[in-house]
Amino acid sequence: MKNAPSFLQNFNKRKLMLAFADVFIIVASALFANFILSVIDKPVGRRVVVECMVIGAFFCVAAMTFCGLYSRMWRYFNRKDYLFCLVGTLAGFLLGYSLLYLITQRFYGLFTLLHVVISVIGILLFRLLFKNAFITLSTTAAEKHKGKRTMIVGAGTTCALMMTEIKRAKLLKEKNASARYDPVCVIDDDPAKIGKQFDGGVTVVGGTEDIPRFVKEFAVEQIIFAIPSCPEDQKRRILDICQNANVGVKVIPYIGDLIFSENKPIIGQLRDIRIEDLLGRDPITFDNKDIKAFIAGKVCMVTGGGGSIGSELVRQIVKFGPKQIIIVDIYENNAYEIQQELIMEYGSKLDLVTLIASVRDYHRMNQIYLKYKPQIVFHAAAHKHVPLMEVSPMEAIKNNVIGTFNVATLAEYHGVEKFVMISTDKAVNPTNVMGASKRCCEMVIQYLSQQADTRTEFVTTRFGNVLGSNGSVIPLFKKQIERGGPVTVTHPEIIRYFMTIPEAVNLVMEAAAIAHGGEIFVLDMGQPVKIVTLAENLIKMYGKVPNEDIDIVFTGLRPGEKIKEELLMMEEGLKSTQNKLIFIGQQIKIDEESFVADLEMLKKSAAKDNEAEAVAALHRIVPTFTTPEEFNKKELHIS
Repeated sequence: MKNAPSFLQNFNKRKLMLAFADVFIIVASALFANFILSVIDKPVGRRVVVECMVIGAFFCVAAMTFCGLYSRMWRYFNRKDYLFCLVGTLAGFLLGYSLLYLITQRFYGLFTLLHVVISVIGILLFRLLFKNAFITLSTTAAEKHKGKRTMIVGAGTTCALMMTEIKRAKLLKEKNASARYDPVCVIDDDPAKIGKQFDGGVTVVGGTEDIPRFVKEFAVEQIIFAIPSCPEDQKRRILDICQNANVGVKVIPYIGDLIFSENKPIIGQLRDIRIEDLLGRDPITFDNKDIKAFIAGKVCMVTGGGGSIGSELVRQIVKFGPKQIIIVDIYENNAYEIQQELIMEYGSKLDLVTLIASVRDYHRMNQIYLKYKPQIVFHAAAHKHVPLMEVSPMEAIKNNVIGTFNVATLAEYHGVEKFVMISTDKAVNPTNVMGASKRCCEMVIQYLSQQADTRTEFVTTRFGNVLGSNGSVIPLFKKQIERGGPVTVTHPEIIRYFMTIPEAVNLVMEAAAIAHGGEIFVLDMGQPVKIVTLAENLIKMYGKVPNEDIDIVFTGLRPGEKIKEELLMMEEGLKSTQNKLIFIGQQIKIDEESFVADLEMLKKSAAKDNEAEAVAALHRIVPTFTTPEEFNKKELHIS
């Protein structure tokens, strides 16, 4: 067929089979129509039957080819295709019998009617029965091979690679990850790809808007999102549609993260959909050249180095070649875990020191500074859980405020080059002790940076909630869903800013790289997200329906909880940096004399464990510290 016309080259074996089936039905219908006439009336002659067979078959096949019906796999027919099939068949017969009448000047009314009706019913019924039989057989085959019926979204290179892997695994009867998938259809928004077939006969059946319909039609059990380079807005739109189909969704990582080799096949790199896939913004990237320039060859210390932020800081710092890295944490299990992870990955190539110590202990921290002489300090140690700190406010004051005062003043005393403190959006107009204590920490850093004789560049980084961190809402939601619910949300209107742990850590390191001392760095985190929306999306990711399979229960705002968080105080303005997503908040002037006096009173109150006196001192230091009732009433417009 190499020298055949293009339309014949495109008319492949599958299409010929379907065309022959239609020809057979039209021929058989003519014989059956003549048989019925012989019973109820006088039959037409053999020559007439043959003429009607030939001309009917030719024009019907031509009309259905023109309608594009042979470009569709018959097992994927939908209502629209059946309608086109009816129109194509009737148009073919109309043309054929009109031509026959012009040639013979004879019209066989009853025979023609019977032939057309029987042919149309036969052609439509054949497609319907074949489609149902195919789906039944496919389902049985999938159960036999224990592969989940899978829809793949994206008909590009990634899809082709997956299909090849799956086909190979099944041919060799391998029991690896590839054998667990049974692709039944592919989705793509490019109209030119509709009808395209991949290895194993899997076809592109339609666009993303039709995903829910095709999930039902093909009894799909899971969806694979196979467009790694898809823009974030499009990705979110498509994933929202996938979730509404109420089946599990898996995502292929970014193209840059994929390693196509025999040792690491693409199927093995599939991951479950993550909540950050639905935040509606691109991942934030940073200039690692700046970071490398100030980390390489330096002694770096991370307080709270075993926590979710601290441990990721350690992982990232190691990549830039520090002279030595010191992990300081009071919780030995976390410190041990990150220590062992780094030893397994880097071995003796990394100069790693892991110390169990509390930032509250001034003398112990002084020993560490004296012995190891850190040049860069990342201060991540803090109590962060709002309701728990409301119950135990002295712990927030001792650990956050006094702990920060200890490590920061010691950093200045020992001539540390840069000191980077990690703050939170809860420090802005705080409504709880935790937030107020972190705002006080920011003021401590600002106070030290304003000293004329300081040799240390002090910087603060402020950002919102971190997805997946210890104590964050996402791990809790996952546990609740896995236990069958309910998922608990404090308030239907509660909203938060979110970022990923790597984004948060990159912000901290970028801030450290470009800081000159005294700045509060604020990240543009995009639009805030409703917590109830996160809960609904996460439930859908598990293939469940919110408030049907898994209930969402509103439990009321917790002690000290705001209805929404802020990243800037009223007095702060924004100044842009070389990174368009990082801004510098203008510092509020601190009255040093009153600040030092109030801070001394706070320390004395904490030493005596006088809770009322300490909280009162905190209110004096942080004038924007208000009650959650006052703040939430204003936000919810309650009179």
